[in-house]
Amino acid sequence: MSVLLYAILAAAITSLCSFVGIFVISLKETTLDRILLILISFAAGSILGAALLDLLPEAIEFLGEGQLLIVVFYVTLGFLGFFLLERFIYWYHGHVHGYQSDVEEKMTVKKFVYLNLIGDVIHNLIDGMIIAASFFINIPVGLVATVAVIFHELPQEIGDFGVLVYGGFTQYKALVFNFLTALTAIFGAFISSYYLTHIENFVGFLMALAAGGFIYLAASELVPEMQKEKNIGKSMIQFVLFVFGIFLIWSLGLLFPG
Repeated sequence: MSVLLYAILAAAITSLCSFVGIFVISLKETTLDRILLILISFAAGSILGAALLDLLPEAIEFLGEGQLLIVVFYVTLGFLGFFLLERFIYWYHGHVHGYQSDVEEKMTVKKFVYLNLIGDVIHNLIDGMIIAASFFINIPVGLVATVAVIFHELPQEIGDFGVLVYGGFTQYKALVFNFLTALTAIFGAFISSYYLTHIENFVGFLMALAAGGFIYLAASELVPEMQKEKNIGKSMIQFVLFVFGIFLIWSLGLLFPG
């Protein structure tokens, strides 16, 4: 079996992590509504943790500590890029459906859902590139990288599914779109195989951009959704789950370094 085939197969297997949300498909709608409180808080923590404790350190490692200002520049660029995307989505809905001061409340699907999908596409693309680049070093390194990516992806995929459902997607639609974004890991494997000589800097810049985008998504969209909860008890549960999401990404990074 060729190295490229190993890489594509490994990327395809990691894509299947997106089906982790299938366990909630059979739940009643009232039950799902209750666990969405958990999922959205966990998602905010895991996405922020992925940005600050996974993507950002990896970007610095790829580009080198001497390029720290460039890393920060690309993180800022990613943040601003997601801000512009969010404004475009708001503008589109406001003009298509008639301008309203409460456009956000009238949107069937909340705008952060689209930002989450775009962020996931970039993140999964990077995962596929890293997996393929590792297999081109040697097969054992590729296998270790695949395991690391899977354990990093599982908690975030659970959170992503919750974000999509909370934001207005049906459970089945959330599952399908989560899987489609995960498939970009396979495309990332192809990119690595054809542009291996340039892969290091490209991956580093892409990681920094994704980190900035995820920071925007977590801080500007998901955390404000959590802040809508007025009950002090539920708010404390949200905070604990938010911290747990960050901690889980950090701990998995120690156990399964990329």
